[in-house]
Amino acid sequence: MVKIKDIKTNFTAGEVSRQLLGRGDLRAYQNGALALRNMFIFPTGGVTRRAGLHYIDTVPANGRLISFEFNTQQTYLIVFTDGQIDIYYEGVKQTTIPSPWNSTQLSELAWTQSADTLLLVHPSVSPKTLTRDSFGGWSLSDWIFFADNNIQYYPYYKFADSTVTLTPSGTTGTVTLTASVDVFDPLHAGTRLRVGGKEVEILSYNSPTVVSVNIIEDLTDTSATIDWVEQAFSPVHGYPASVAFHQDRLVIGGSRDLPNRLWFSKSGDLFNFDLGTGLDDESIEFSILSDQVNSIRAVFSGRHLQVFTSGAEWMVTGDPLTPQTVQLRRQTRIGSVIDRFIPPVDVDGATLFIARNKQEIREFLYTDLEQAYQASDLALLSRHIVENPVDQDFDQKRRLLFIVREDGKFATLTVYRAEQVAAWTLHETDGAVKSVSVVGEEVYLLIDRGGQYTIELFDEDLYLDSALKGEVGTPTDTWSGLDHLEGKLVQIVADGIVQTDQIVTSGTVTLAQSASDVQIGLPFTHTIEPLPPSVIDGAGAGRSVRLVEVRFRVEKTAALRADVGRGLQDIALKEFGQTPILNTPPPQISGDIRVRAFGWSHDLTKPLWKIEQDLPLPFTLLSVTMELSVND
Repeated sequence: MVKIKDIKTNFTAGEVSRQLLGRGDLRAYQNGALALRNMFIFPTGGVTRRAGLHYIDTVPANGRLISFEFNTQQTYLIVFTDGQIDIYYEGVKQTTIPSPWNSTQLSELAWTQSADTLLLVHPSVSPKTLTRDSFGGWSLSDWIFFADNNIQYYPYYKFADSTVTLTPSGTTGTVTLTASVDVFDPLHAGTRLRVGGKEVEILSYNSPTVVSVNIIEDLTDTSATIDWVEQAFSPVHGYPASVAFHQDRLVIGGSRDLPNRLWFSKSGDLFNFDLGTGLDDESIEFSILSDQVNSIRAVFSGRHLQVFTSGAEWMVTGDPLTPQTVQLRRQTRIGSVIDRFIPPVDVDGATLFIARNKQEIREFLYTDLEQAYQASDLALLSRHIVENPVDQDFDQKRRLLFIVREDGKFATLTVYRAEQVAAWTLHETDGAVKSVSVVGEEVYLLIDRGGQYTIELFDEDLYLDSALKGEVGTPTDTWSGLDHLEGKLVQIVADGIVQTDQIVTSGTVTLAQSASDVQIGLPFTHTIEPLPPSVIDGAGAGRSVRLVEVRFRVEKTAALRADVGRGLQDIALKEFGQTPILNTPPPQISGDIRVRAFGWSHDLTKPLWKIEQDLPLPFTLLSVTMELSVND
């Protein structure tokens, strides 16, 4: 029999797949875990019970969350639901305005922001601007393209075959245009064409080959011509699919009927798409043509303009970007999600995006050595955690990438490239998370809790979900205002003490003992399950192993429930070297907790210990030291 001391110093590999059980040679095996649930991982390696969720408000339906930063002091949460926009500041609703997007369209809603204006696009809805004025008012309006003498500088394109001609019946006033084949649709009414470089506006649809138009610029003659184009964005051909700002230009990436085309506005004139004569400041447009389909899913302004398509990732270069200097180069062939818009996010100069297969989080990063971008997979060792993502955002304060999954669970990735930290954890709550948004330094979730949609905010001082906290001068046993938890069994922390669970009735709970400071909300359980001993070290190579003692190094921890061979047991306060005092909050301990273990383990594919608890009290684990006996 051999005695071994095994020390786990950190969890910087996060929760890894069971497929790694035979790869004890990897550093990820030493620094990973079999399960890390409802835990946040510090970049330094420790893990802590995740923050609870503070209840903010209830919204009418499922939707989407977007951040709006008016300035460094004023950041807003924009909540999009079916035909409605709700705007929140510091958790308080400011106003509600109607919107044109229904619930099924919100998944493809894309956006970008410039100063006090949020630009919003959807392939089937005319693009909008959401604006906050200096008096705090909000308005939603259509994009207004630059016009000069009633000439609109839209992007234009000829959707019909290049040989199709138009024949005008006159050169001024109101005339008809006759096409050589069927090209017109009733939805063309109100849109504009350019015939021989001259602009006309369609007044009415007469037939698939004939429309009546108002001539804005006199036509040259009445001869049939192939030199004609129509608005690139219209009810007939759809609207922009993605949008960004880059080098003082508005960039539009793809539309419903032109999914692989890019448009760049004039420099410094964001809604002017006049191609002119190709001068340096004039508009640019071109299609992405290659050996594969390249439907543009997102455009992102980074070191270069990055274009994420359904089949590949591209960079657009040009310094400065002009019609003469612009170049397009394919970088990688991963592809992005095609059935919804999931915004790429910047993390320390790298752009993180969801791969088309919905099982990978790719880090799109420029390398000076190769003078090109690479797209490494950050979820390679934790593929089971990244399943069908539907939303993402990055919390710079905690260095956490939040991923919302289609099944309602959410994952976090602790990212710190300088120390090669990429650690995944999975989280669950009583309900289904639908959307996430980081607003300033706050992280908001939209959650479906049994058909009731709530907005909730991560709060480091809470250890419950959908929770409220209250404080009064005189202790009381009756607490109300919990209507959003009606009929739910809730946990209660009163004056720092966990009281008996209660069911909310008429929005109220009655405590077993009066208190002046309470937290009331839904419970959640955190779990830590290590990987079994590695097969290449002394412990994992034996026939059986016995965990003699385990030492948990904790920080500011008030409760610990662990299984070290005898099932889950509450580690009593005496184990901390302190004597419990009745009717007082449990002390928060920082130090080593020694626990004697029990029994031999003959199945070396199973962990030797486990931590699992739902007590709404602080818990942080820094390292674990095990004393083992190995039977060869």
